[in-house]
Amino acid sequence: MNKIKHWNTKLPKCMIAGSLVVALSTGPVIGTGIAMAAKPTIQNDSLLEADAAVHQLARYQVDARLDEKKMTIHGTETVTYRNNTKDTLDNIVFHTFADANRSKVTQSGIFENSNERMAKENPDKKPEDFLGGIDINNVKSLGQPLKFDNTNQALKVTLGQALQPGQSITLELEFDVKIPYGSQRLSHYKNIINGAHWFPVLSVYNPADHTWDKTPYSTTFESDYYDSADYQVTMNVPADYQISMPGTLTVQDAEAGRKMVTATANNTREFVFFTSPDFKVESVTRDGLTIQYYYFDNQKDKKQIIDQYIDQAFKVINFFSEKYGKYPYPEFRIVESYVEGVAVEFSRMIQMGMIEGQPDISNHSAFVHEIAHQWFHALIGNNSEKESFLDEGFADFSMVYFYEKQGNPLNGFKVIQFDEVSIDSPLDATNDKVGDSPDAIFYKKGRQAIYELYRTLGEEKFDELMQTYFDQYVYKNATIEGLLQVVENKAGKKIRDDWEADLRQPNYSLKSEYRLTADEEAAYMYEQFKSIYHSVFVQFPEVPSETMSRIIDKTLQGEPLTIILSDRLTSDKATKQQDQLLKQFQGFFQIAGIKPTIITERQVLKNKFKKELGDSNIIVIGKPDANGFVQALKSGIIKRADTVGFKWQEIMKKSNQSGAYIIKHPYNQNRLMLHYFWTGDYLSDQTADPFMAKALESLNFSNHFYQYYVLNNAGKSSSEQKIENPYAKLFAE
Repeated sequence: MNKIKHWNTKLPKCMIAGSLVVALSTGPVIGTGIAMAAKPTIQNDSLLEADAAVHQLARYQVDARLDEKKMTIHGTETVTYRNNTKDTLDNIVFHTFADANRSKVTQSGIFENSNERMAKENPDKKPEDFLGGIDINNVKSLGQPLKFDNTNQALKVTLGQALQPGQSITLELEFDVKIPYGSQRLSHYKNIINGAHWFPVLSVYNPADHTWDKTPYSTTFESDYYDSADYQVTMNVPADYQISMPGTLTVQDAEAGRKMVTATANNTREFVFFTSPDFKVESVTRDGLTIQYYYFDNQKDKKQIIDQYIDQAFKVINFFSEKYGKYPYPEFRIVESYVEGVAVEFSRMIQMGMIEGQPDISNHSAFVHEIAHQWFHALIGNNSEKESFLDEGFADFSMVYFYEKQGNPLNGFKVIQFDEVSIDSPLDATNDKVGDSPDAIFYKKGRQAIYELYRTLGEEKFDELMQTYFDQYVYKNATIEGLLQVVENKAGKKIRDDWEADLRQPNYSLKSEYRLTADEEAAYMYEQFKSIYHSVFVQFPEVPSETMSRIIDKTLQGEPLTIILSDRLTSDKATKQQDQLLKQFQGFFQIAGIKPTIITERQVLKNKFKKELGDSNIIVIGKPDANGFVQALKSGIIKRADTVGFKWQEIMKKSNQSGAYIIKHPYNQNRLMLHYFWTGDYLSDQTADPFMAKALESLNFSNHFYQYYVLNNAGKSSSEQKIENPYAKLFAE
């Protein structure tokens, strides 16, 4: 899974309708290019720039031209690499992750559902349009061709002469990239091009086993493992395109109708770009740091929303700079794109999804998490294929740490203290070992283990430890072993040993003294549900008041809720079905902390009519002529139903219909009445299960906003009125 995949709020697992985990099998992609081996190509230090003798980073100079009509990139790349290992090297390896797009089998499964939806929406697109790749045309050094082989996303370049420790070499590469349509890290869709992993990048050399990392990009999670480097990248793009890249940007005119944008980004982990002819750019500078948001001006008051996001970004960056180590770059960029259900971090910039409605920015946890990755991924690197805990665990803990210190109780440490079930895999597991549980292990359990260390040390000593960790590994790649050594050096061997056991042994669980009590958990869940439901309707204020899930929001905000059962059902089967539906609702309400009044007898109903029921939201269950509330207020119900387009009399006269509708309370327009009904004596066997499932779905914030729906005798929808929830598709995948 790509970095963090949260919605705008932290979602209790019991409410999530589905997950975005798709596992694809992997297969090799082979593309070879052969040229005659050249004479020795080793450079002496004197041939490099003056400071190269002490500079430890590789240097890239890339010149590329975007063909926006063919969706291709032609590029040349000059790379100066110094052998900082103790080994003599006869080859150098680059990642060519763009080749993950050669086949659907090797593409990231995270985006599979999005691509399937895009294919349905664009029937003119062929399967091959969703594929792409990179062709290496030649590799040279000092003008002489070198032998190379590009296989399975690894470009191996054979050197003409062995590269001794301390020596440097400059390689020249020429390549062509096909950008796939759809949703991938490298892709184009509508009016935007996403440019991650688009040119060859040096892999990391492992001195312990004397090999270059040749791991292809993960199909289920991520494989972002690089050494920091210096980049100077020039992109030739249409003159009307805005392009976002890390670093300092300069612009020069090119041929007619085009321009060249050059980015200079030193000490940078990875280099990506995003470009669109429709980008607007909002830029704010404070205390030497410029934050820019590239966005689409596609809704009212969008700039005000962007300004609020930029303010939040300053708060987050300042917090982590104080706690861990100063953000060292002069700029930070945020890009809006069409990714769904994910947000992705890169060095010096992050990629967010499309802004919908009026977002709850202060509680947009994914935004904070991605910024935290600037410390735990961009500045402190790690092998995210083998030790994802180091970036995902710390980014998620840092997100919660920020909210805790902002005085946000719902997104603060209680999120971590709300304990979850144990997971078999240890926290130091590799991506291929965790299967479909990276979120549970690396994020959730990972942040719990870090929180336990925080509680063990206390905030002051924990912050000191993290600052030491940052100072030791900034611009470098950390390991769990290296982190543990920092813990030992700062806190002692006992704490190191205890914490190492947490990380390396399966079934880690937060110590009981750090968890919430049962009462605290119940109160926390209530507040979470209250916040989530309210946030949904704040973001989408155009949703009508007569919306089924809104009755839950109103109840969570403190309004009373009464469930009124039918007391004159003529069938034992119908009575059992009514009881089943009630139990289903009660289970949901218990989790959410909702305590409705339940009325089962007509005399009780009569006693409460004048006062209590006039002030309460109402859920009515059962056949209309068997329910006292419906019978007493039938004329008012019919009138209210007509205002939402629900033809009450027409539908209730039909046999074997079932469904639900919501209206304003017949004699209190500030309250709602929701009726789950059937017109026969009972629900047929074909209808019962779909009816029960649809009833709970209609109350869920993660589904569409229903006003009414009718099921036929086969349990299929025959008519419905709903407002699309933009987030519903994320939970359905």
